[in-house]
Amino acid sequence: MDFDLTDDQRALQETARRFARSELPELARRCEAGNAPVPTDMLARYAEMGFLGVNTPVEYGGLGLSHLDALIVLEEFAKVSSAVAFPVFECCVGPVRIVERYGSPALRERVVPQAAAGKLLVAISMSEPDAGTALTDLKTTARRDGDAIVLNGTKRWCSGAGHSQGYVVFCRLSDAPGPRGIGAVFVEKGTPGFSFGPAETLMGFRGIPSADMIFEEVRVPAENLLVEAGDFAKLMGAFNLERCGNATMSLGLAAGALEQVTAYVQERQAFGKPIVDFQAVQLRLAEMKLKVEASRLLIHRAAASAGSGFPSVMDASLAKCFANEMVREVVGNGLQLMGGYGYHTDYGMENRLRDAWGWGIAGGTIDVQKTNIAAAMVERRFNQRAR
Repeated sequence: MDFDLTDDQRALQETARRFARSELPELARRCEAGNAPVPTDMLARYAEMGFLGVNTPVEYGGLGLSHLDALIVLEEFAKVSSAVAFPVFECCVGPVRIVERYGSPALRERVVPQAAAGKLLVAISMSEPDAGTALTDLKTTARRDGDAIVLNGTKRWCSGAGHSQGYVVFCRLSDAPGPRGIGAVFVEKGTPGFSFGPAETLMGFRGIPSADMIFEEVRVPAENLLVEAGDFAKLMGAFNLERCGNATMSLGLAAGALEQVTAYVQERQAFGKPIVDFQAVQLRLAEMKLKVEASRLLIHRAAASAGSGFPSVMDASLAKCFANEMVREVVGNGLQLMGGYGYHTDYGMENRLRDAWGWGIAGGTIDVQKTNIAAAMVERRFNQRAR
């Protein structure tokens, strides 16, 4: 068992690191200040460098590398900020992979190369006003009507809503109860009847648009069907890769915080010496390092074990749960060590802390991941509903 990156992976990591550190910090500040997403000209730069298609097959314009390679790149971007990393997240480990795996040939040809080229951002739309953790309670419907599919309903908490050009929409495709009636359809922005609510302002995730999505007799071609009713397990299997991406966003925030505070405590002086000379500071640094390294190992194991497929629910939930808890603690310690500078908006640590809290809510809460882990341990599903 080899825990080292290959020479090619190290070269990819270094390329991503140089790009992120030289070209993204000022962009991250603009995204944060204006709550604005990465602009199209920079998306073109991402695409030119191959960062939006790391694990996209070569025939669709990507580099044809592994999911692990994509997560290595994602971590370097997330060290700078969640906002500048988000396009890589969506294109490499998010809904684009669902389209690639389950879309019709025509849909794959239309969507996947455009995403790798930075010309089409795709968001995933799962939650609704009354269906978040209890996802199988969703009410948005999609019915067949000749050679079209017609959607009706309202979706909520969609990261990318209003800005992305395409959406993987979880919806009820039959009257079968619970997960048996749920599938997914691809819907493009601008389709008649498809509209958005006001842009939301969240505690963190500045630069990652979010809004309600409203579907009123929205007609899309039948070829836009991704997953039929009854194949909900396929969707959640693919979502395990997105959970590893969520964990990597957490890891990047924490690793970036650790790098920043390690430099700070060697420069900042108190009582006539650098504060790193105080044992209390040393202990905090060591604890932060332990958790960052452990998180990275869990994420890399999940991705490596999946190969070209999707990670198991156990591996993905372990990685996400640990990373989501870890990032809150590590960034919180970083802020505390930096004192007033950590709390000031000019130095970036408070931004990391606000984003850190969000990743443990997005993509399935920390407690949901623990329930998934327990269910996998005893090889059964737990019924959370009242009896």
